[in-house]
Parts: sequence; structure tokens; C-alpha cells
Amino acid sequence: MTQKDRIKTGFEKMGLESSKRHVFLCVGPDCCQSSEGLATWEVLKAKLKTLGIPAMRTKAACLRICSGGPWMVIYPEGIWYGNVTPQRCERIVDEHLLHNSPIRDWIVREHPIA
Repeated sequence: MTQKDRIKTGFEKMGLESSKRHVFLCVGPDCCQSSEGLATWEVLKAKLKTLGIPAMRTKAACLRICSGGPWMVIYPEGIWYGNVTPQRCERIVDEHLLHNSPIRDWIVREHPIA
């Protein structure tokens, strides 16, 4: 397989063409214990796959907040959630990503990308 083929396959695997959102999750180690962040990451991956939600996901080691994590930011809305435990992640996926209803009480910051 050529490099061009591998790149094409990578874009197909991530679902770029069908994605409506991009979810970034900081898994620590500065904002939270890495074990906590990775536990939330596993929930995010599983829920997106199980529910067939058209969103890309990216695991980050730092979103530069460095406290109160794990942090999740969802684009294009630019909605930031802090302290995203596995339980909170499940609710964010169900309400925000599946039903387009952000959890207002948990939003720390909003900065949409125009």
C-alpha cells in the first residue's frame, strides 16, 4: 500500500466526510490524573461508536487549562466542559452530541469557530 493509499484510508476511517462535530478530550496528566482521563476517553470512544454519532474524536495531552479536567471541547459550537468524568461523558454524548442539547449547567466556556 502506498503512502497516498494509507492517507486516504486514514481519512475514510476517521469519517471526515460525514462528521458534523469534532470532540477533543484532554486526558491529562496536568489537568487530571491520566487514568481518569483515559477512563473518560474509553467511554467517549465506545458511546460514539455504539450510537453511530457522526463526530471525529481527538485525544489530547494538554488543552492548556491544567486544572479541573478532564476537559472536553466540542466544535463547531466551541463548548467547553470541565471535570468530564466517565459518567458526565455519557450524559454529554447522549444529550449534546446525540440530541443537540448542550448541558448548560456544565458549560464552562463557549467560543464557536465561525
